[in-house]
Amino acid sequence: MISVLVAGGVAMVVALLATPLFISFLVGRQYGQFIRQDGPTAHYTKRGTPTMGGVVIIAATLLGWGAAVLASGTLPSASAVLVLFLMTGLGVVGFLDDFIKISRQRSLGLSARWKIVGQGFVGITFAVLALQFPDATLRTPASTHISFIRDTGLDLGFAGATVGAILFVIWANFLITAWSNAVNLTDGLDGLATGSSLIVFGAYVIVCVWQFNQRCGLPDGDPARCYGTRDPLDMAVVAAAITGACFGFLWWNASPAKIFMGDTGSLALGGALAGLSIVTRTEVLAAIIGGLFVIIVMSDVIQIGFFKLTGKRVFKMAPLHHHFELSGWGEVTIVIRFWLIAGLFVSLGVGIFYAEWVTG
Repeated sequence: MISVLVAGGVAMVVALLATPLFISFLVGRQYGQFIRQDGPTAHYTKRGTPTMGGVVIIAATLLGWGAAVLASGTLPSASAVLVLFLMTGLGVVGFLDDFIKISRQRSLGLSARWKIVGQGFVGITFAVLALQFPDATLRTPASTHISFIRDTGLDLGFAGATVGAILFVIWANFLITAWSNAVNLTDGLDGLATGSSLIVFGAYVIVCVWQFNQRCGLPDGDPARCYGTRDPLDMAVVAAAITGACFGFLWWNASPAKIFMGDTGSLALGGALAGLSIVTRTEVLAAIIGGLFVIIVMSDVIQIGFFKLTGKRVFKMAPLHHHFELSGWGEVTIVIRFWLIAGLFVSLGVGIFYAEWVTG
């Protein structure tokens, strides 16, 4: 368990100390945020604030995880490497998007086509490899079963291994796209996405540690209630590293933000959340634990859909946090209250996770 503490501690310290250095680097090169003209007018003062802070989050996560691997003296697991690959790969796509926005001083970065190509390449690679690398018990990082708190009876491989693999790749990429876009939409106010991510990934540390302590194969374990995940402790280490990285970055990203995470960070964190949900067999439960992200992305879907059908808007502006801004709420007030909502969803999700084990 020491590796979990090492991962979180090292990642937090790296993010806390490296972020101001990265801010100085970005300021020196005038890599500042471009503010959309149709957004809240209060955001105009943020123009020029350094962005691409997701680079620090990703780097701190990788260093925290690496330090934990060295401290434990074990080889990296396939599950951890795959989730970190997904996180870093989507972070690279986000970095290219951010860099184009900054260099061309516009609110649009990568074209939709190239963003889909980049995300698709990373997502498909992750999904294909996640069904490989069986351990001694023949468990692979992911399975073709749709999962809630553990794998359910709904198996995408009902028509054969090949069809199952194809359906799983489609399902996994739906989750990856949904979560990366959800976190991306949440990243609209100082510290909102970072703080919410910290709470959600902190919950996954608890979930993964519990799965490790109740994993299948233990001499005194209950075979009816054990968890058949491949590398639960390593996933706790990854979740702890991400939590620590978000903690250190939030010190500088909280209002008034000295730096934004940009698409580099939001796509990376969304990808990490999707990857964690897949390899820990909590794909549906993740929608409860990360309920704030779901609400925000649904507000955008509702706004667009309702406007196309009726020509009218449900909210003053979407995503949801901008609606409250235009309603007169202060930015800090919105962020704190949304953090509280994120905490309530996390409490509900973890409570459901534990209650399922208690009831058997």
